[in-house]
Amino acid sequence: MIKSVTPANSLRGTITPPPDKSISQRAAIFSLLHDGVSVIRNYSPAQDPQSALACVEQLGADVTQLDDVVSIEGPGRYGIRPLSDELDCGNSGTAMRLLAGVLVGAGTGVKLIGDPSLSSRTMKRIIDPLEEMGAHILARNGAYAPLFVTREDPLVPMEYELPIASAQLKSCILLAGLFGEKPTKVIETLQSRDHTERLLNLDIEEKNGKKIISASLKDEIPNQSYTIPADFSAAAFWLVAGSIVEDSEIKMESVGLNPTRNALLEILKKMGADITIENERMEGAEPVGDIIVKSAELRSIHIEEELIPNCIDELPIIAVAMTFAYGTSTISGAGELRHKETDRIMAIAKMLKAVGANYEEMEDGLVIRGNPDFKFKSARFRSFHDHRIAMASAVLSLKGSDDSQIEDAECAAVSYKGFWDDLEVLLQ
Repeated sequence: MIKSVTPANSLRGTITPPPDKSISQRAAIFSLLHDGVSVIRNYSPAQDPQSALACVEQLGADVTQLDDVVSIEGPGRYGIRPLSDELDCGNSGTAMRLLAGVLVGAGTGVKLIGDPSLSSRTMKRIIDPLEEMGAHILARNGAYAPLFVTREDPLVPMEYELPIASAQLKSCILLAGLFGEKPTKVIETLQSRDHTERLLNLDIEEKNGKKIISASLKDEIPNQSYTIPADFSAAAFWLVAGSIVEDSEIKMESVGLNPTRNALLEILKKMGADITIENERMEGAEPVGDIIVKSAELRSIHIEEELIPNCIDELPIIAVAMTFAYGTSTISGAGELRHKETDRIMAIAKMLKAVGANYEEMEDGLVIRGNPDFKFKSARFRSFHDHRIAMASAVLSLKGSDDSQIEDAECAAVSYKGFWDDLEVLLQ
């Protein structure tokens, strides 16, 4: 689908971004491990969480879904069902990596498969530590799906210091560790998303500036009955759009404000954005609130490596904000972007090139020479079948003087099914 986007004179209205994908998938997987019924409200309709839901049902959970309310009766750690069929994770790297940990812990032999995009992403980071824990994993070219996951030897608990800040890698190891008599400990130097340890209520110790998270059989898997917050990563597109489009005021309700996810808030505030938060509260283990953004003049910023894990998904839209900020902005230490749904550094560079922006592509980031008065007529953008590139291109299109086109725009539904509808609401 080619989507035409009309330039905006202003953006105004109140919307609720879609449910958080990361939390939705974890809620489903953790409900599988909980021995009992969990009722999850506002469960994400996006493709990835629906893939995770189908997987936990295959593994023995009794799943009932009515609109956005999902009831999951989990069999618990000892009731995971052996499979003769493949377990299809679709496009969800979260499902594949986290379920690999669960299956290794449970000792259940399964073939994990995914779509072409997921099958092109390396799984080497989880394969190596899981094999240290006693797993045997057969992967295409030693690193790619399909993965044949088995464990015949006893589970080997371990202490593992994360080589990179990765919530998926951390979660994978901890989920395997939940099946061990002795604790498995994951040591984290740079903070990554902490949804897993929050939702499982795992033991956490701070030592020498490092965070040590433990998991073992003694950890009781909590009931996962709560309301999923709106996805901060989806709200990010409107935070930037509301900042750079003149005469704008956008309110977003019930947005997740997890401090390991919302670095973009501080980044935009440092750039001069006009953002306020109202009605802050807790929803289960997660903080939420209503966010209001108004038009503002932005200035340049440098985003260094230590901030990257907390804003990795927002970097495409941050690049758009930088394009309309005074001065030279930089993103460095973001080499991980080259291993997402597509090479996102390359994709961001192509997006900026399409409008004639002043930028430089680096191996691990970008240099963007911004200008609030930057003008372009129109552009035709390639999404590279990447939902975040498609939506960032849409926000960039709002600043043109004529309609722009986005190729394969339907891929936005991977994380934000109603993105184009919400854009129309804000344009009225």
